[in-house]
Amino acid sequence: MIELLNTLADADSAYEDFSVWGYGDVLLEAWQRQHAIVRLARNVELGVRFDLDGLEVGVAWWYAPAVQIGRYRAAVAESGSGRRLTGIVRKLEREGFVISGDLLKRPLRGYPADHPRARLLRHRSVIATRPLGCDDWIHTPAAADRVVSAFSQLRPLARWLVENVSRPRP
Repeated sequence: MIELLNTLADADSAYEDFSVWGYGDVLLEAWQRQHAIVRLARNVELGVRFDLDGLEVGVAWWYAPAVQIGRYRAAVAESGSGRRLTGIVRKLEREGFVISGDLLKRPLRGYPADHPRARLLRHRSVIATRPLGCDDWIHTPAAADRVVSAFSQLRPLARWLVENVSRPRP
């Protein structure tokens, strides 16, 4: 995992701030699961998970304070940024990413139930993940190439989250 992350950091300096956990632990399952994140901004992270099923990549905005959740909802409700997010999410879903996160059970108060982005307004966190598998390439330099490729697919969502949620809007 550390070798993979160092290769990612060499490929793009945006990936230099990473953390790994589940590495070197004495527990039996530690060698079976390793997780790493690349921090992009407060509460916005690209992630790599390696376990017996192979590699999985994703981007997550989670554990956000109330002020970030408020920024997220304002950006989703706004027609320009909200439509951009809808387009990004649809494209990721077509590319095989699963969009999940912590969701409210009901439509958000203050917004009509038939709001065009009602589903996105219910999110308290946004996570997009996709398994890359566990084929022969997993122990070769091709693994880093596949992660870099997946990270580039996730970049529009990560950028939207950093610009609209992590940083105060002007």
